[in-house]
Amino acid sequence: MDDDLDQALDAVGPRLRALRRQRDTTLAELSAATGISVSTLSRLESGTRRPTLELLLPLARAHDVTLDELVGAPPTGDPRIHLRPVTRHGMTMLPLTRRAGGIQAYKLVIPASGRRNEPDPQTHEGYEWLYVLNGRLRLVLGDHDLVLSPGEAAEFDTRVPHWFGAADAEPVEFLSLFGRQGERLHLRARPTTGSPRSGRVAG
Repeated sequence: MDDDLDQALDAVGPRLRALRRQRDTTLAELSAATGISVSTLSRLESGTRRPTLELLLPLARAHDVTLDELVGAPPTGDPRIHLRPVTRHGMTMLPLTRRAGGIQAYKLVIPASGRRNEPDPQTHEGYEWLYVLNGRLRLVLGDHDLVLSPGEAAEFDTRVPHWFGAADAEPVEFLSLFGRQGERLHLRARPTTGSPRSGRVAG
């Protein structure tokens, strides 16, 4: 076991150097991003400094990799899906599915400082379903300008010009299911007597 640990730690240096060079980052730039001195980074990469958790955590964040990837840990059989968020157009998208076909699921977060203030409706092939978790989501869909609150949902044909963003200065968090044209999400729920209906917009 000790030999395996030593081998894993010995491999960290070359892996750190390879990651830094892939990103075309200098030791000085990495030092500024992590708070680790240039000399310590140099010794880590050369293998003359033994890596510790205190050093590896900021390096993993800076290189946008997990600790397991950084130390080359073997798969543990963990069935959970670990997918990385992507930030685009001022919002963070976390894919919840990784299969190429079929309906794709995402969790999206638009921060309070998001830059999606002015509607710029777009069209494309597909069908989308949105469900608001937190905050208030503004949805511009064709001639409609709607605000969805937590617990409300909308579904629409994405060939209709559409745009969504935060309805106010607060962040908004919501789920999105997207499928190719002709793939529609079918929801079935047992009605509860006297319960209010969720907001829903059908395209």
